Amino acid sequence: MATATAVSQPLPKPRRATTARDVTVTDPALVKRAVKAAALGNAMEWFDFGVYSYIAVTLGKVFFPSGNPTAQLLSTFGAFAAAFLVRPLGGMVFGPLGDRVGRQKVLALTMIMMAAGTFAIGLIPSYASIGVGAPLLLLAARLVQGFSTGGEYAGASTFIAEYAPDKKRGFFGSWLEFGTLAGYIGGAGLVTLMTALLSSHDLVAWGWRIPFLIAGPMGIIGLYLRMRLEETPAFAAEVEKAEAARPKVPLREMIAGQWKALLLCMGLVLVFNVTDYMLLSYMPSYLTSELKYDETHGLLVVLGVMALMMIVQPFAGALTDRIGRRPVIAAGCAGFLLLSVPALLLIRQGSLLAVGLGMGALGLLLVCFTAAMPAALPALFPTRVRYGSLSIGFNVSVSLFGGTTPLVVTALIGVTGNMMMPAYYMMAAAVIGGFAVWRMSESAGRPLPGSAPAVERR
Repeated sequence: MATATAVSQPLPKPRRATTARDVTVTDPALVKRAVKAAALGNAMEWFDFGVYSYIAVTLGKVFFPSGNPTAQLLSTFGAFAAAFLVRPLGGMVFGPLGDRVGRQKVLALTMIMMAAGTFAIGLIPSYASIGVGAPLLLLAARLVQGFSTGGEYAGASTFIAEYAPDKKRGFFGSWLEFGTLAGYIGGAGLVTLMTALLSSHDLVAWGWRIPFLIAGPMGIIGLYLRMRLEETPAFAAEVEKAEAARPKVPLREMIAGQWKALLLCMGLVLVFNVTDYMLLSYMPSYLTSELKYDETHGLLVVLGVMALMMIVQPFAGALTDRIGRRPVIAAGCAGFLLLSVPALLLIRQGSLLAVGLGMGALGLLLVCFTAAMPAALPALFPTRVRYGSLSIGFNVSVSLFGGTTPLVVTALIGVTGNMMMPAYYMMAAAVIGGFAVWRMSESAGRPLPGSAPAVERR
């Protein structure tokens, strides 16, 4: 099996100080395999999110019977948000474990748990069959998913970042979010097809189970790919420096010792995930339940936007390698601050063209984050604590602000009656994200903190 090798040679005029004089020469084939395996796990995670978001109205009828459609939707998104409450716990377990036993082993474990949780949802009886036990079982499955995903994104982005050469970390990292979009399109596209082919009765009776049951085979494939991978060169070097002992890092060091980087991480993740979940998770239900937009056409518009984002994603990732992560992320924050209201006003016009233009504008702005964050976030932390600190910072921010976005915005609209709340929420997130960008350091083209420089050729 091909492996990454290290050759000892002095670095003439390094761009910044490193802890080692060795240079990691990456194997292109091995890097591509690592990217594929990491991206597939992210795709499966977001396949579930796409299914759950697009079929939220149906799930409300199955698990939360009520005469009030808004109450059903709130209950469904409440179960969706509950999974994010345990994500920090998952991050505190899987992150430090990844820094101790290795990234590859933990990513294999999270893959198994994610697939099992999603598959289990497809087997739960309806409320009509077992009563209150149905929503309780749904909540339990969502908690398993949330706990496992607590170690997924941070681990996958760390895995790719530590395998990729320094000058192409943005490009390779962008494929992680390409997997996100592919999984989301797969889940949402399947729901759209089912919505078009099945009657409302069949969808509620049995059709909604199909997308969740597909997670079983997907998990087996992802596990196979991840088990074939080797540990990252950066982690292997860290173990070697520890004299062949697994590095043991106290949880306190991952938090108190990295508090400045953690705050930056949380600010960046806040704007990234609020806008992400607003566009990909909330807007389909917003179009249907709040604007009374035709369900099938609304789903197709959002699918088209995600397809556009997939096309742009790798090019935007490569752009971050050329001009830096900070300018790209800053452009996204400025865009959401200035264009959220105009974009939502376009969407509220209701015509297919207006909705498409508004959603397309938000989607292209979101690419500024999806292309840059997988490379920018791991570069905030040194190798010794990278998986653990990133897992904690990422998941705390996602739990508090990202995953709760659909629930909070739905509730705000219900309380205030103001249909522009989604725009105001994104603008507030953009302000926080902009401050974080201002305080962060540029990492494009530079070695990861605590790691040797990584290059493609000797």
